[in-house]
Amino acid sequence: MSEFMRLHPNERIDDLSLGGRQIIQRTDGFCFSMDAVLLAHFPHMTGRERVLDLGTGTGVIPLLIADHAAAVTAVELSPVQTELAARNVRMNQLTEKITVREGDYRAPSALFACAEYDLVFSNPPYRPVTSGAVSMGEGRAAARHEITATLADTVHAAAYALRHGGRLAMVHLPERLGEIVFALHAEHLAVKRLRMVQPRMDKAPNLMLIEAVKGAALTGMRHEPALIVRDAQGQYTEEIRVIYGGRI
Repeated sequence: MSEFMRLHPNERIDDLSLGGRQIIQRTDGFCFSMDAVLLAHFPHMTGRERVLDLGTGTGVIPLLIADHAAAVTAVELSPVQTELAARNVRMNQLTEKITVREGDYRAPSALFACAEYDLVFSNPPYRPVTSGAVSMGEGRAAARHEITATLADTVHAAAYALRHGGRLAMVHLPERLGEIVFALHAEHLAVKRLRMVQPRMDKAPNLMLIEAVKGAALTGMRHEPALIVRDAQGQYTEEIRVIYGGRI
């Protein structure tokens, strides 16, 4: 086993169902879920984009999109997650494509240059700290609640990073759409694509995928057909199976 795949206590290796790529995650921390995978597949990419992933965690989104980008910068606040993300990049032999940086994107100028990127990914904490029971464990709590960065912080960092005409791809909760549109507008970003994610056809959306463009007019948003996760029999839909490479 290579030194990068040698597991430390409370670690496991998961298959990403993508050309043999794997990811090391901590069993006692927050592991990536379907929302990250759906987000990685949402924007249309040409292979020429300079990409930034805000709050990369263990680096799942960069690993999933690396083949479709020119270069990827992955930023993470947690030293533990940063170290895991860097190991995952090395394990998958992507050091020439993906750069991992530890730091707080609430101070974006310390991590990346202004207007440096064509596309920014964000799978931010979904809930303000005042809502719901905060998850046990520092990693889980920070991933689900706005403990280290608010929605406004995330949008500001994305706007700082993007060139004029660059795109922000974000996954979030439908119930916060009004707040999100307001936060984007404050940073001169306009929603251009919106897609709701429904657990089943007869269930209300529980996630949404947003693509916003820096400097664009507020008109012309495309509301795309909902992405349905499971069919009436409880099986994953064909679109979900395709996203996961037929291995779900």
